[in-house]
Amino acid sequence: MLALLLALNSPELAVRGISVSYGNTTIENAFRNAVEILRRAGKRVSLGIGARRPLERAVVPASETHGASGMGHAAVPAAGVILDFMRPLERILAEQPEPVTLVTLGPLTGLALALRSDPELIRAKVTRHVAMAGNFAAKGNTTPYSEFNAWCDPEALSLVLQAELPTDLVPLDVTRQFALSASDVSRLGGAEGDNARWIVDALRFYVEFHREYERLDGCIVNDVLAVAALLDPETLSFESTRVAVDLEDGESRGRTRMASEGSLARVARHVDRGRARTLLSDRVFSWAASSLPRPVLVPEMARV
Repeated sequence: MLALLLALNSPELAVRGISVSYGNTTIENAFRNAVEILRRAGKRVSLGIGARRPLERAVVPASETHGASGMGHAAVPAAGVILDFMRPLERILAEQPEPVTLVTLGPLTGLALALRSDPELIRAKVTRHVAMAGNFAAKGNTTPYSEFNAWCDPEALSLVLQAELPTDLVPLDVTRQFALSASDVSRLGGAEGDNARWIVDALRFYVEFHREYERLDGCIVNDVLAVAALLDPETLSFESTRVAVDLEDGESRGRTRMASEGSLARVARHVDRGRARTLLSDRVFSWAASSLPRPVLVPEMARV
């Protein structure tokens, strides 16, 4: 939610499409949530379906993280849309007149399926891929080693890395460096705007989750950094390395590690918290507090 609102409220970016995936919640809920976010942002963006389930594994939603709806305590309509005829990710990319930056915030299944279906199209249309996935130097949030998106579908992440698109990984050990405090969320709740209260209702559940599972009085807002890296390149520092993904079951499932036999990628190593906080405060929280729509994005600007 916060990452999408940051992209939608940033005039440097033209959001050309949103491909929805399973993850913390079901695909039906995720699609409904994307529609509601767009409605509140006052934007019209093409929506598609990236993936309903992992390549080889069962879907295991993490309802304890963001609630049964995927939006915490925030009010959302019922999820009743039939998604059978929604365009897949590769069709959204094929429709783009020029190459784009692809930002993936969930499991990598949709991109893996697109690479299997039409690898030449993906290579032609995706000039940069930024993924919130993996973990190298912190405690995992699914196993002692693994980050949730990588754990959900390690085979998909491995396939995407092996394709060696120009991929930037924003891993859990870096996103853990950037959190909102419970007081940050409470201050936003004091604003009069309806969108501010709606965001707070979503975040309150996430804060409650972190208190119970992480003993943290706040919440780690992982996905924001993948978009922040596009808006302000100084937000994240990257290094090029080779990355491998563990595919076996057990505690190592989805573990990412730097290895000579791995695939080449850039991995974020550090975040400038002040820059990330400024972007979130100015572009999402200020917008939410005023409940005023932002200007329509113009087509000649950077495409995401």
